Formats: sequence, structure tokens, C-alpha cells
Amino acid sequence: MPLSLPIHDPAVIDQFAAEVDELVRTGAEFHRRGWSLGTSSNYSVVVEREPLTLLLTGSGFDKGRLKPGQFVLVDDQGASLHASYPKPSAETMLHVVLARAAGAGAVLHTHSVAGTVLSEGFLDRGALPISGYEMLKGLHGITTHESSIDLTIFPNTQDIDTLAVEVERRLKDAANPLRHGFLMAGHGLYTWGKDLAEARRQVEVLEFLFEVVTQKRLLFPAQS
Repeated sequence: MPLSLPIHDPAVIDQFAAEVDELVRTGAEFHRRGWSLGTSSNYSVVVEREPLTLLLTGSGFDKGRLKPGQFVLVDDQGASLHASYPKPSAETMLHVVLARAAGAGAVLHTHSVAGTVLSEGFLDRGALPISGYEMLKGLHGITTHESSIDLTIFPNTQDIDTLAVEVERRLKDAANPLRHGFLMAGHGLYTWGKDLAEARRQVEVLEFLFEVVTQKRLLFPAQS
């Protein structure tokens, strides 16, 4: 919706109480399921396209106990729109490029045990292959269990600006675009959707598949 207050007015964030509430609920649910423990993870929704404006979790807050004052509005450069807001997440530019280049309406980042371990174990391959599972049909654009995905894995880094450039390049790569999400090695999952509901569904599907791959490798190593 168009912003009814000037974009640099700190009270403009009050227009998005419903979105804040949904993100608070998302954090509590993801914490309960072990995907966003402690201060890990970050979440965002796009609240305006022109100019691009994101509502984002602030840095350093417990995602299982988020409060309305722990969110920030950022612009298309990842900069906070007012000094009174909390500090944006260090990974803000990943949210910005996903909103800009993937058309995401919401971006969710989780730190599950399974996602973290698999992202390290498959880093040398550059991607986590997953195929043949019914749950794949929960991912955007997949209509049959007879599908395969290769979830890209990037090395972990503190240089988020450089990683954001690479992510944007891959999103625009016609031959090998990023789809559904990506992993950061030893770190966690990023996924997105046209809105928060779709992004949450992508997290649930991918986290389920991470657990399946992990259990299969433990129980049936010869088949892995």
C-alpha cells in the first residue's frame, strides 16, 4: 500500500502493525521448531516497491520473542530510513537483492541444525541435490515428485555486500539461475516467496527435506 506518511518519518513503521505481527508470529513458530534459535535468523517483507522499502528484523534480537519495536524500515541500499530504528541486520543487502532481482515479497533466513550441517557437508559440490520426494511439490513451480533441485551453497562470509552482488548475478543467470533458495555454508538457509505465506511454506518444505536427507544419510549410508 502507498505510504501515508513521509518515508523518513519514524512513525511510518506504525502503518505496518499487521506485517510486524505476522513476522513476530513467524519468529515464534520458527524458534519452536528449532529453525531460529537465539538471535540467529532474519526476516523481511516488502512494504513498497517504488521506492523499494523493506520491513526487516533488527540486528541482535531473539527471534522467538520479537517485539514491535525490534523492526526497521530500509531502502533499496539497505540503509535504515530513520536513526531511531534499531540497527538493520548485517545481511540486509541479501534481502534487498532478493526483493529487487527475484521479485520476492518476503525473505526468510533460518539456522536449523540440518541446514547448517548439510551446507558444510556439500559445500565442495557447490549445491545440495534433492530429488524424488513428494514434498518437493510444495516449492514454487514444482508439480511432480519426479523432480530434482540443486540448492546452491555459497561459502560463508562476512563480506555480505560481495555475496549480495553474486546472489543478484545468479538470480539473473538465464542458464543457471538461483531458484527456491540457497544455503550459506555452516550458516543456514535463505528462501523467499511472492508473499510471507509462500516464503513460510518454502521454509517448511526445505527444512523438512533437509531432515529427510540427513536421516537417510545416517540410516542408509550406502544409498546416499
